[in-house]
Amino acid sequence: MEEKYILDVAIPSLLILTRAIPWEKGQPPLGFVLQGFTRHVVWILLFGLLVGAMMQVLKLDRRIALAILDKIKASTAGRVIWGFFFVQLILSFFIPAAVARTATLMPIVQGVTNLLGDYPEEREAKKAIIIQSLVYTSMIAGMFIMTAHFPNMIMVGLFGQNGFQLGYLDWMLLQFPYLGMFVVTQWWVRYHFKTARVEIAGGHAKIRKMHMDLGPMTQAEWALIAVFSSIALFFVLGRGSPIFQVHSLQLGIVCLIGISLVMFIPGLFPFKWKEVQDRTMWGTFLLLGGAITMTAAMTKSGLAGWLANSIHGLVTGQSWWMVLLIMKVGTHVIRLGMLSNVAAVAMLAPILFELGKQLDLHPVAFTMLVADTDTFAYILPTQITAAVIAYGTDTFSTSDYAKVGWVCTVIAIAYGILIMAPWYSLLGMPVWDSGAAWPFGK
Repeated sequence: MEEKYILDVAIPSLLILTRAIPWEKGQPPLGFVLQGFTRHVVWILLFGLLVGAMMQVLKLDRRIALAILDKIKASTAGRVIWGFFFVQLILSFFIPAAVARTATLMPIVQGVTNLLGDYPEEREAKKAIIIQSLVYTSMIAGMFIMTAHFPNMIMVGLFGQNGFQLGYLDWMLLQFPYLGMFVVTQWWVRYHFKTARVEIAGGHAKIRKMHMDLGPMTQAEWALIAVFSSIALFFVLGRGSPIFQVHSLQLGIVCLIGISLVMFIPGLFPFKWKEVQDRTMWGTFLLLGGAITMTAAMTKSGLAGWLANSIHGLVTGQSWWMVLLIMKVGTHVIRLGMLSNVAAVAMLAPILFELGKQLDLHPVAFTMLVADTDTFAYILPTQITAAVIAYGTDTFSTSDYAKVGWVCTVIAIAYGILIMAPWYSLLGMPVWDSGAAWPFGK
């Protein structure tokens, strides 16, 4: 087990042993220190991890990717990148981890780039395809789907603890404009690597052959899609549904029902539990649970408030957009030396939430706007695990990544202030108004 997962399991023990969370009547605060593993978002994640593992066993993830590329007739570098954006978007509903999606798509993306030759423009096109398809698309698509990106769930858990409940559709509505960021970054990447006219010889024919080689959809694949679609429908028709409310169960309960009563009906799927177990990212499950406990502990212990007080002096008296700019730039400076986006947001979110209250800004909008920019840490490949995987293809250098990435990071900062802040305001969550009535379900 990797060290970071060992640490996440150890967080509850350390909180008890160090008495960072006070004991009550001589008893350790087990309910508090274990809350990270009982929150609904953790069980939503586990459901997604199991679905992703089943997709890998059935090779349904590969089928979806190749079907989309085949459908759009991917034959140029730009069309391939757009194809993989839609692949990432679809897989984001099924696979709740950017790392898992990147690892799943890497052999397919490499198979496409291998169709390119070794002329200078083709080498540049390979860089563009790998960086955009495996890193940028994964991060941007993950922002839109609540369960597709661990930092999303950390923030949803934090907000819920403080009385700001966000549902699945609420999150999609809030984050929808982030999809437009792909258009802007794609323009820049295309310009930087000069990929506008790069053709992939035999590209569509090869992709179509790979797709056809998978054969027709199996009964098990259809069954998995039906199960997932049913659970997704229950997500949409839950408490506060803008369509029609069928039930009032929380999303975590719906996912537990899906895991226990539907996904493991004897005979429904042709594989054994061990095949799913071996492909399930259990370490990621522990990572989120530990991160949620840590964010709660930072708030309850007073550490988040103390750190927020320390930062408060740097931004006092500034306009809301200047506060956002300073905090976003500061976040990217800090992130130059950190690998884990999850760990960074777990650390930052409770501090930002407290700081937002101290600055008389909307704490939810402020936290999301600053924490979201952490996801777009594109200057070094070591800042995001998905980028480390992409870097392992030996297609681009650190210099290549930095040259294209620093502009995309600037784009992300500007996008948050100019596009996302006004959008949140339009939905009733203005960052400059701490007293705005909460516009989503109770």
